[in-house]
Amino acid sequence: MELDKLNSIYFLGIGGIGMSALARYFHNRGVRVSGYDKTSTPLTKALQQKGIDIHYDDNPQLIASSPDLVIYTPAVPRELKEYVYLEKLGIPVRKRAEVLGELSRNYQTIAVAGTHGKTTVSTLSAHILYQSSIQCKAFLGGISKNYDTNLLESEKAGWLVVEADEFDRSFLQLRPATAIITSMDADHLDIYNDHQTMKDNFSRFAGQVNSGGNLILKKGLDLPPPANVKVFNYALSEKADYFAENIALSGLFYSFDIHTPGGTIKNCRLGVPGLINVENAIAATASAQLAGATDDDIRKNLESFKGIKRRFDIRVHRDNMVYIDDYAHHPEEIRGLLYSLKDIFPGQKILGIFQPHLYSRTRDFAKAFSDSLSMLEEVILLPIYPAREKPIEGVDSAMLLNQIRSAKKYLVKKNQIPEILKNHDFDILLTIGAGDIDQLVEPIENYLLTHKQPVKQ
Repeated sequence: MELDKLNSIYFLGIGGIGMSALARYFHNRGVRVSGYDKTSTPLTKALQQKGIDIHYDDNPQLIASSPDLVIYTPAVPRELKEYVYLEKLGIPVRKRAEVLGELSRNYQTIAVAGTHGKTTVSTLSAHILYQSSIQCKAFLGGISKNYDTNLLESEKAGWLVVEADEFDRSFLQLRPATAIITSMDADHLDIYNDHQTMKDNFSRFAGQVNSGGNLILKKGLDLPPPANVKVFNYALSEKADYFAENIALSGLFYSFDIHTPGGTIKNCRLGVPGLINVENAIAATASAQLAGATDDDIRKNLESFKGIKRRFDIRVHRDNMVYIDDYAHHPEEIRGLLYSLKDIFPGQKILGIFQPHLYSRTRDFAKAFSDSLSMLEEVILLPIYPAREKPIEGVDSAMLLNQIRSAKKYLVKKNQIPEILKNHDFDILLTIGAGDIDQLVEPIENYLLTHKQPVKQ
């Protein structure tokens, strides 16, 4: 199917972060875009404001007309009435990853993969190129705070930056000129069954880099290098092809020099906090430099980067209180977030509110979750957000709470949170998770901004 000749596309799960970027892309080209999602969110509302027709009832009668193509996300259940109806009509039905893979063939693609870090690295890589003379298009896995969107489109764009998602093996649809792999920690075992199978699929992804292209690996990853590809490694401060030197903290932000194979990029300063983000900046620098960005491009745009919503997202920053929201939903992501926080705010009392995401992930990594969450002085757990899954017997937040070693730990419902904050003492508040915990962010922010300081016990 020729994507540039479509007149109408229907999206099942249009509110997903990857789906909504595709919807924007086709809408911008004059394609009639419409779709379904189970709930209204800021993402769907933003699409509706652009004139895209969206409904929230699983009702085939609400589908306006027979589309040329249906794009769906694997998170949509196959028994969905609209999915069954559209498939019976004989309309072509394609996964989001397939369509993204086909679009990417028209560009030199930078594809960023990894069980964590890929959204920040891809967004920062795109920002550097977008603001340089090279320019790019980008399908992002989060909302860039520089542009308030998950889709970037330069008029001159030979380069495309995409997040390469390992869920459902989606990243195997891509044939990048440059690939980055940030991490390969065990995850999505509901898809891969075991860690080795997941790593084998990362190897397959690396093997799909175009001949003569580039593979950028976090140093230490156990991945055999593919043939006919230039391989570079990166690290935070350990010696590698790309690494940071002279790292210094000033307030919330870090300055550093970046060692590269071609020399040192001096006097860099990153516009978002966190040592984990300095490491992400090293990976982004490698991809941007290999695409032709100059040292000045990199230096200037590392500093101008404002970050991504729900990634180390500082919502309130006062002398006596900080509130940060983060999408972390894997034990290693939580660990990296907390190490970064403790480096910036040593000795501060941190209260974390965590919503586990998926029954299977909670079951598979219960010990690792309890270890990382035990780094907090005080933990509040919400019930598990099921997403696409049905409950698993014996797996719930109470099971996880029992394993957490923090002296103060609680299990509460989401609607209890604003009231509970009145009686808790903290210097730093975190909301953590990939489910609908984001619905708490504005109420918490509004509460904190209308109270001069948290209640001291």
